[in-house]
Amino acid sequence: MNKLASIVEGDGEVAALPVLLRRLSLLDTPTASSTVLPPIRVRRDRFLNREEEFARHLLLAGAKCGEAGWVLVLLDADDDCPVSLGATILKRSRTVLPHRRVSVVLANREYESWFIAAAKSLDGHRGFVHDGQDEPDPDRPRNAKEWIERRMSSHAYRETTDQAAFSAVMDLDLARQRSRSFRKLCAEWHRQVTRPEPTSGP
Repeated sequence: MNKLASIVEGDGEVAALPVLLRRLSLLDTPTASSTVLPPIRVRRDRFLNREEEFARHLLLAGAKCGEAGWVLVLLDADDDCPVSLGATILKRSRTVLPHRRVSVVLANREYESWFIAAAKSLDGHRGFVHDGQDEPDPDRPRNAKEWIERRMSSHAYRETTDQAAFSAVMDLDLARQRSRSFRKLCAEWHRQVTRPEPTSGP
């Protein structure tokens, strides 16, 4: 049993990430038994810059998933380089949780950049209109939320409801094709879920 405890930075991700990961499980690892626990929400700056906050939340995640489970840290990269910051967070995490499996994924630049990557598949959902115009490289816009909101015809973009709804319908293969950071999430999921069970002694 793969039990996952995740750490996220927004209320939207608390609702959306389990939806996204369960879909990824059905698509990529349908024969594996996985449990996605409710995410732990943190304040990004405090989590990264206060050592006691960093350790406290990681230890909580480690306790929730148990010895056989794994911890996923999912944050927005914002203006940071996702590769270098991700490596730093992973190194720090392994110091706090030396006996747990840990993955770190930074959405470049925001979770909503994955919606830009799969924008074509969101057309008509919750008032989102995809006209094929001005569709950028999904990893480049500084404010992906604003890009999404400008294309909402019925209401303003709301993270707490729209993020989970879009995660439930977005084309995962299209997002994987167009977004490097989404490919990282998919790769970490597959690596951890298909990891061979440890063997006991004779």
